[in-house]
Amino acid sequence: MTTKIEKICDLPGVGPAAEEKLIAGGFASLEAIAVASPGELSTTAGFGESTARKIIQAAREAMNIGFESAKESLAKRVKMIKITTGSKAIDDLLGGGIESQSITEVYGRFGSGKTQWCFQLCVTAQLPKEKGGLGGKVIYIDSENSFRPERVVNIAKRYGMDPDKVLQNIMVGRAYNADHQMLLADKAKEKVEEDPTIKLLIVDSLTAHFRAEFTGRGQLADRQQKLNRHMYMLIKLAESKNLAVLVTNQVMDRPDVLFGDPTVPIGGNIVAHASKTRLYLRKGKGETHVAKLVDSPYLPDGEAIYKVTAEGIIDE
Repeated sequence: MTTKIEKICDLPGVGPAAEEKLIAGGFASLEAIAVASPGELSTTAGFGESTARKIIQAAREAMNIGFESAKESLAKRVKMIKITTGSKAIDDLLGGGIESQSITEVYGRFGSGKTQWCFQLCVTAQLPKEKGGLGGKVIYIDSENSFRPERVVNIAKRYGMDPDKVLQNIMVGRAYNADHQMLLADKAKEKVEEDPTIKLLIVDSLTAHFRAEFTGRGQLADRQQKLNRHMYMLIKLAESKNLAVLVTNQVMDRPDVLFGDPTVPIGGNIVAHASKTRLYLRKGKGETHVAKLVDSPYLPDGEAIYKVTAEGIIDE
């Protein structure tokens, strides 16, 4: 009789000690193991390459990685739902708001208002569907100690919502390093499986710890591999649970850009390919902000002008 694989310890050749090493090394889920290389597992847990290949193959089979018909894909898309941002201009730019089943990335310089989007979505995700929300709870992974509940309270009052209830529906996890951040994402998966009313996962900031811990070109490959596992977990969670995922990202200046805006988000192609919708945030004229849609599978590029006030994001 074939044992059903649901947890890491169910994989062939993985005992309690090996499971502990895998989790400590950032392989905290079947999804992370399924997209790992044999060399990575060998280094992390001391497996032989042959054993590592069998473990990866078993994880992939358990995750049912394969094909589906276009009709099945369409049926999933029909279930996709969107969260209002509080600004009609931004909602129009995004075709209705922040969508479920995928990752939406907002990136920009310090002070561009990335975290303000997180506070806004913490509230609007809890609005009823007829008002542009999902009527659901929120998980907030905070890597920069920037979560401020008083901002959420102000925004909740704008919508006539009970601030205490809104705060009660937001679960905040403070990530102290990259491994802890990945572990919190794995814990978020467990929370969502336990409570299907959770509809939004926020990671603020996605790359701060990875950028700080992996310095120099010599560590770039290791950073990108680890970041890839993290993004894959978020994608699978969004797709399998019809969850909206919002991540914020830092930026840097490309020294080889002589003309135009040299600003590029951290994470390279790993983050670019994983994020289905990408928005570049910057300050506009006066008190306005600009959200530029730079990448989407089906929406045209464009910009929306808005303001960030004490009551959250509003149209200019």
